[in-house]
Amino acid sequence: MNDDHSHSTLLVPPSTEDWMQGVLSAKIVLVMYGDYQCSKGADVYKIIQGIKRELSATFGEDYLCFIFRHFPQVQIHPHAQRAAQAAVVAAAQGQFWLMHDTLFAHQQNLENGYLVEYANDLGLDIPQFLKELSKQVHVDRIHKDIESGLHSGITAAPALFINNIRYTGRWKITELMTAIVVASH
Repeated sequence: MNDDHSHSTLLVPPSTEDWMQGVLSAKIVLVMYGDYQCSKGADVYKIIQGIKRELSATFGEDYLCFIFRHFPQVQIHPHAQRAAQAAVVAAAQGQFWLMHDTLFAHQQNLENGYLVEYANDLGLDIPQFLKELSKQVHVDRIHKDIESGLHSGITAAPALFINNIRYTGRWKITELMTAIVVASH
């Protein structure tokens, strides 16, 4: 159960600047604020991927748009910020979603050496990856996500918004699927 209910609407609307799978004109736009080192976040992401596959098969690819925004909780997850930076650096080389999936899949191993290993496995330009990561070239992009979350009242990740309305139900596939289907009508 989410115990953070200070706001019920997403105050920074989804845009083409977000990391997204799908189109903004979809019937359902699902925004997740997440932290790569958070096990609950990884579980929620897996649930969302299952729901997305099911809804795409039933209603078509453009039914659901999934957006991910970074919300690293550095006070409890020391590697979350660096992992978020690795995802954004990978995005600069066109590999955001592959790195995103890799980071959630290997969230117990997010130290710098592992991040470089993942980048190498994805075929990224390693000198460029290391340069951008060490110089924190894309850190402002992550801060923008964090600020948008704080603006909408988020204090912890994961947090979900379905068509700009905060999801406050339990992190169970049936409950989330029901909330999504209800929001689409």
